[in-house]
Parts: sequence; structure tokens; C-alpha cells
Amino acid sequence: MKLLAELKYRGLVNQVTDENGLKDLMDKESVKLYCGFDPTGDSLHIGHLLTIITLRRFQLAGHKPYPLVGGATGLIGDPSGKSAERSLNEQNVVEHFSSRIKEQLERFMDFEGEYAAVLVNNYDWIGEMSVIDFLRDTGKHFSVNYMLAKESVESRIQSGISFTEFTYQILQSLDFYYLHKKYGIKLQIGGSDQWGNITAGLELIRRMYGTEEGAREPAFGFTIPLVTKADGQKFGKTEGGAVWLDAEKTSPYEFYQFLLNTEDSDVIKFLKYFTFLSKEEIESLETELAERPHERAAQRRLAQELTSFVHGEESLKQAENITHALFGRGDIKSLTADEVLQGFKDVPSYAPASQEISLVDLLVESKIVTSKRQAREDVKNGAVYINGERCQELDKVVGEEDKLEGAFTIIRRGKKKFFLIKWKN
Repeated sequence: MKLLAELKYRGLVNQVTDENGLKDLMDKESVKLYCGFDPTGDSLHIGHLLTIITLRRFQLAGHKPYPLVGGATGLIGDPSGKSAERSLNEQNVVEHFSSRIKEQLERFMDFEGEYAAVLVNNYDWIGEMSVIDFLRDTGKHFSVNYMLAKESVESRIQSGISFTEFTYQILQSLDFYYLHKKYGIKLQIGGSDQWGNITAGLELIRRMYGTEEGAREPAFGFTIPLVTKADGQKFGKTEGGAVWLDAEKTSPYEFYQFLLNTEDSDVIKFLKYFTFLSKEEIESLETELAERPHERAAQRRLAQELTSFVHGEESLKQAENITHALFGRGDIKSLTADEVLQGFKDVPSYAPASQEISLVDLLVESKIVTSKRQAREDVKNGAVYINGERCQELDKVVGEEDKLEGAFTIIRRGKKKFFLIKWKN
């Protein structure tokens, strides 16, 4: 299956400026393409994955991606999809964010070989540009009426938009022109909210080449859908906030669990969007979903594929170990300290003052129960578990033998209430 046909099967073709022209170009040559990522934080989130994976699909099909970090545009702020003005970050903050995002992007594409990706930063060509040069050489090609008609601007006219954000589309257009001229990049991709910025770039290329010698090379724009769930909500949001690609902000276990909890109504679409599974594999999972939805095979495969892609095989194994220990028949005692920290990140915790303490006292001091009487009743009735094993000894002393890697003990009361005991070194 050729790339455009595969992208259509996966539901990833939203808008294309000249689909037949792009298809012909891709049949004839290895196309250089780019997609921008503005450093508005110190990590990309799961919402960025679809464009990252789409760049990767192009690369695997023999095309050359140029992921762009918006070191300059990140100082301005994209009004697309925003109902209010963004808060501007200081330059040193944006530089730090740019460095972190660069590190993340380098994990997801090949930067060696015949179709090696090339990472670029638009601060390199915009940062030193003077206001006079910007207005004379680039701004003169944009009419105010043309800019006002763009959805990202039009939607903000009533609520207000600053001149700073108003000029964002010119800066992004300049990126496309610069990359087209310097590197021969002929395709820009982005989410559907970037359509106005992409077409503005194509218009700038057309106008700039009208003032220069030489024939104009073709250029194209391509957008993919913004990812939403069946209920219309934006994909990638949880009660705790965004699902980040940084393991320090969203652990591999949390990432895995987020995907494992995908609704039946969304999982096949997400398998098409986010995985490199073949059409036959996806159809087989779709059949399993219809016949045995309770087994959640499609959700498990989605979680496996994406966790491995983002965090690597070792982190996937950790996420599966934690999941099996907590929700399957796995042995909690087999968890490593790192796995304990991931799996019990959000449960209540307590650090005893001494290295040994009676179970009854521990239950009260850590506020797992409210009284010693209640503690004794729970232990006697078999409602208390230490590291997954029921304990009914009223005189039990929790100590060295109950510590996982000498650092943690996991107490469970009832079926689902977990507590993490953190022992002081």
C-alpha cells in the first residue's frame, strides 16, 4: 500500500492543497517535509504524537523529515485554537524548553542513514532578523484582509488578539519559505488547526518567488485530524492534566494505563492513528473486540505499541509488571523500587520514625484506620495485606523482612485501598 493510500486508510488525511500533485511528487522522488513544534513547555504531550508518528511514517516510506523546534515562534505564541492570549515566556525559558523538546524528537526518528531526519530551529533564521528587514522583505507580501480571514485570527477578533499573535502566521510562513529555499522542503504537515498557517506559507512562497529569478519549485500543505474521542472530548487530557511524553512528568506505567483504559468506541481508530500495525493485524483486533470485548486485547495492544514507541521496551515491561501485580495475579514482592514508585505514585504514603513498628500501630499512625480497635478488627477479619499477602497476626511487627528493596512496604486494606510505607534510610 502506497503511503497516501495508507494514510487514508488510517483516517489521517484531513486536508491537502493538491492531493494529485503531491501523489505524483511522492511517486517520483524522496520528498523533504517538515512539521513545527513550538516549545511552550519542557515536554511534548501525547497530543503531539500523531504528527510525530506521521513524520515517522513518511520517513519509513522513503521521505526525509525535518522536525522543527520553534525557538523563535515559541517566543510569540500561536493563536490557533486559543480563545485567549498566551502568556509569553522569557527567552532563557524558551531556550530550555527548546533543548528538552529537541531531545524528545530525536528519540522518535532516525537521524542517520539515507533518509536521516534533520532537526532545525527557526530561531536560527528569525532570531537575528531586524524589524525593518521583516517588514520590508516579508510583511509586504501579506495584506491585512488576507490575514484577518484566517480562522485563527477571525475567531479572536471579538475577544481580542494582540499584534504579536496576529503576526504569528507571517513568522510560520517565513519558516516554510526559508526551508523551501535553503533545503528544498516541499511539504509542510500539521494538525488541522494549522491549515491557515500552512496555506499562508504557500502563499508567501508563491509571492517571494515572483520577485526572484529562477523557476518556482512546487510546495504542498497537508493536515491530519485533531484527535478527539467518541464523546467529542479532546484526546490526551486526564483529571490530573496532560499525558506527557516525559517519563518524569507522566510515568511509563501511567502512560500505559491511560491507553489501556481507552473506550471500545475509540480503540480501533487509535490503533490506526498511532500504531504501525498492518491493516490485517488491526482488522484481527477489531474482530476480537467485537467477539470478546471483555478481554480488551485491542486496548492492551495499543498500550503496548505506544508505550514501547515512546518509552522503550524496558519501560513497557515495567508498566506490564506493575499492572499484573496490581490488577492480575502477579507478585507485588517482585516489584523493583522504581516500579513501586511508578505504580503507587498517587496513593497515600507514610514514613515511620523507626525501622520496626507493630502492624496495629502502623495502621493507626499512617491513618489507614482511625483507631487501634478498628485496626485489630481489620487484621483479625483478614482485611489487611502486606505486600499482597493477607496478614491476620495481631502481634505482627512490620520490619526488615517486609521491606521491598529495603525501602518500601505496600499495605492494602480491603480490595482496593493501597498505602505506601516509605522507610527512612
